[in-house]
Amino acid sequence: MSTKEKSLNFIEQIIEEDLKNGLSQDKLRFRFPPEPNGYLHVGHASSICLNFGLGIDYDAPVNLRFDDTNPAKEEQEFVDAIKKDVEWLGFKWDKEVYASDYFQQLYDWAVEFIKKGKAYVDSQSSEEIAKQKGTPTQAGEDSPYRNRSVEENLDLFERMKNGEFKEGEHILRAKIDMASTNMLMRDPIMYRIINASHHRTGDKWCIYPMYDWAHGESDYVEQISHSFCTLEFLPHRELYDWFLNQVYDENKVRPKQREFARRNLSHTVVSKRKLLQLVQEKHVNGWDDPRMSTISGMRRRGYTAAAIRNFADTIGIAKRDNLIDVSLLEFCVREDLNKITDRVMAVLDPIKLVITNYPEGHEEWLDAENNPEAEEVTYRKVPFSRELYIERDDFLEEANSKYFRLTLGKEVRLKNAYIIKGESVVKDENGNIIEIHVTYDPDSRSGSGSEASKRKVKGTIHWVSIPHAIAAEIRLYDRLFTNENPDGNKEVDFKEFINPDSLKVITGYLEPSLRTAKDGDKFQFQRLGYFAVDKDSTNDKLVFNKTVGLKDTWAKLETK
Repeated sequence: MSTKEKSLNFIEQIIEEDLKNGLSQDKLRFRFPPEPNGYLHVGHASSICLNFGLGIDYDAPVNLRFDDTNPAKEEQEFVDAIKKDVEWLGFKWDKEVYASDYFQQLYDWAVEFIKKGKAYVDSQSSEEIAKQKGTPTQAGEDSPYRNRSVEENLDLFERMKNGEFKEGEHILRAKIDMASTNMLMRDPIMYRIINASHHRTGDKWCIYPMYDWAHGESDYVEQISHSFCTLEFLPHRELYDWFLNQVYDENKVRPKQREFARRNLSHTVVSKRKLLQLVQEKHVNGWDDPRMSTISGMRRRGYTAAAIRNFADTIGIAKRDNLIDVSLLEFCVREDLNKITDRVMAVLDPIKLVITNYPEGHEEWLDAENNPEAEEVTYRKVPFSRELYIERDDFLEEANSKYFRLTLGKEVRLKNAYIIKGESVVKDENGNIIEIHVTYDPDSRSGSGSEASKRKVKGTIHWVSIPHAIAAEIRLYDRLFTNENPDGNKEVDFKEFINPDSLKVITGYLEPSLRTAKDGDKFQFQRLGYFAVDKDSTNDKLVFNKTVGLKDTWAKLETK
């Protein structure tokens, strides 16, 4: 790593310094430690890329550890979804482990704490404990149960484990310092009673360790060298180290916690609690709704793993929280899709076009380039006929000289086909155009090599042959929130900023090559944007999600 010609971020500098100070390279081990109480979001993607990226750079193992210490909120569904997300992003873990793997060890250590006078059972209510904990400027008060005898504490703790008490009757607290300036050090809770079945251990346990107790000790059991977490855990580092001090054997690797900044994304929220709220209150259609900032939502929308990895690499690692504009993520998605997607033709706001001098009942199959960015350019056949759909805004009955699409009396080229000239329109009783009549130049077919085919016209528009068109459901997604920082004002409910127009469902018409498209397939609809086949598709009906437009239209809107 140190020989690479690149500037190191501060996380890598920490590792390099530890290696320089004697930590053996083969002792490096990292972990990604999600709690299985929801689906992972784009913020987790950055953490995944950081930890697994370090594993790749340093040729070190990375554990996937589930911090499953609260059975009331955790489910196997979330475990499965997290594993799928990490694999989809392109990473492999060394060991799949769980905090619940260490429940017995954690319990045994807690018993030792009690025997050494470093932990006690507190029988106060949560309200009483909060009150006697003090304030940041005022020391806390000792619990009336702080000086229970070792024997009484051991008895109560075992009975807590055996399920003899109700939730809230007792807790186990570490005995540290009720006057500490760090309120997390004021006799923090180690165990609480939860009468809920655990997704892995079933009903074996009635007490469950708190995150602060389980996390660092799990790192220690697994011999994690560096435990990287977000900035909100900086005050927890002192407690992390205190817990480790009680069990640490100097012949083993001592885990080191260090913190990096969250990278919040504009026009969305990255709180699992708030994402859960959106799901439960049905503002979205599940955790994998393509408007969600979850990895599964982005995958369903058509984002690629490479684009998300590139986004994480681009924003990097920082020491201060900041808000990343979602347009940067969309740029990364657009950049990757441009390289890998085939170009196809689809019309989303159709108006009928009739080529009056094209033979009725005749059709021909024209060559169309799939992807000009590909190393080896390939072609497909698209059908052409007398009646076509074009986009409604590709025609104006009257237009100025700066309008380069179809209008009466002027020529444009139909993509991969012929040059046409606008002749007349058909209107309904309300004066709305329902049909455009044009003529075509039979000698102007693209790629034919004729003089007419080389003739330059200023505009090219896409089209779909009506007799061959496939009707499909098209889901047009916009940003879920109208405010760039919906979570930024604590006085306002973030849901006040939900965009009522974040989803629009229309019927589009596609070229027939898309008939065999399957879930997850991605395409560029020429001149319209990038689209992906949704999992709701059936053999009888295709459903496409708009992934991202060809250009960033929001930048212009927000400038205005």
